[in-house]
Amino acid sequence: MITSRRGRRARLLAVTGTALLLAACTGGTKDDGKDAAAGYDPAAAVTLTWWTGQTSEAEQVAERLAAEYHAAHPNVTIKTSAGAGTTDELLTKLSAGFAGGNYPDISYAFGNWAGDLGASGRTQDLTSYVNDPSFGWTEMPEAARTVATADGKVIGVPALVDNLALIYNKKLFDAKGVDHPTDTWSWEDFRAAAKKLTDPATNTYGTAYSVSGSEDTTWHLWPLLWQNGGKILDGTKPAFNSDAGVKALETLRVMAVDDKSMYLDQTDEKYGPLFNSGHVAMMMSGPWSLLDIKTAKLDYGVAYLPGVNGDHQTVSGPDLWVLFDHDDANRAGAARDFIKWLTSAQTDAKWNLAVGNLPLRSSEKDTPEFAAYVEEYPGGRKFFDNLANAKQARPTLPGYEAMSRNVGDAIAKVLQGAASPKEALDQAAQKSAGALED
Repeated sequence: MITSRRGRRARLLAVTGTALLLAACTGGTKDDGKDAAAGYDPAAAVTLTWWTGQTSEAEQVAERLAAEYHAAHPNVTIKTSAGAGTTDELLTKLSAGFAGGNYPDISYAFGNWAGDLGASGRTQDLTSYVNDPSFGWTEMPEAARTVATADGKVIGVPALVDNLALIYNKKLFDAKGVDHPTDTWSWEDFRAAAKKLTDPATNTYGTAYSVSGSEDTTWHLWPLLWQNGGKILDGTKPAFNSDAGVKALETLRVMAVDDKSMYLDQTDEKYGPLFNSGHVAMMMSGPWSLLDIKTAKLDYGVAYLPGVNGDHQTVSGPDLWVLFDHDDANRAGAARDFIKWLTSAQTDAKWNLAVGNLPLRSSEKDTPEFAAYVEEYPGGRKFFDNLANAKQARPTLPGYEAMSRNVGDAIAKVLQGAASPKEALDQAAQKSAGALED
């Protein structure tokens, strides 16, 4: 897969301080409102630096694609590198690069970094570029397009799209005589099944949840919040501690504390392997899990998340290719052209589908490459269809990182019986108010 999927959503362990450092070091001085590519000469000789953020296998794919682009555009040389030891370390390296004037033309970035990267003043404003009909911007999921937008400006292009759905072990369901999940399940259905599937004698749990306090903890709550009619923010003010937020967290609390049908993962890295070994019957996870499930040779199924009154909203965690401004119109323009090519339906089949991720564009659903992907990962089609349930996006404003940590800590306390949902969420909202910029 494109990024390291082990603990993929546990990515906020050290970035809050980095985000603050990023804002302090950059000051936004380069964002002068001008088009970074104004005067771009497509024939000019340029060298681009591309921080791919990839593991070694996918990095090799990126190198091949860069060479393919260079063969068709000999005047454009693309220097690729992973950019850092792990994708999580990219924000730290970008922050240092902004301070020292040594940053790439293109970098991989987790979507929840968008607000801080946009506030750096170093990103290109791609709004007009991507809205040109030739780009096919609307072929990409709306949630992904929203995450690529910070402070009203498009600062990047989706690099990867995903979502949360319900993955279940058919063998465990059949052994307990429990009906398999359906796309119309309610959270009451989910809770009842989790209780029936929990078996202390075999150390088997009905479901699992991260209590590390990371983004993996936080973003699993957002679908329940939205399904209950709540929202994360009201403008720039925390709103997740509403009645809807309390109800959402109580839905999880009863399974963890009252029913004891929920395995609580302190690390983000255990519940996936426990599912693959048959000790967790259901997990809310994404398409990145399918590779390990395939290796484990499980008989599994995928359904939409349980819903509230027929609302089965999910959350998407799209990652981005962020384009940066170096006061060089030719570099800016060449970077745009390369990313347009990379994210085209034809090339994306050689990139995302080739390494086990969902396609970026709706126009890829009828391609031979998508058919091959679905055959290799049978749950892939359900995840692709589930993109339609990703109707809202996580906020892209500076301070989301700190707020996420506060919410994650609140969820962890509640699921471990140390606080009530109302008490914990109110405290998280109070802590987060000062971190969110007006």
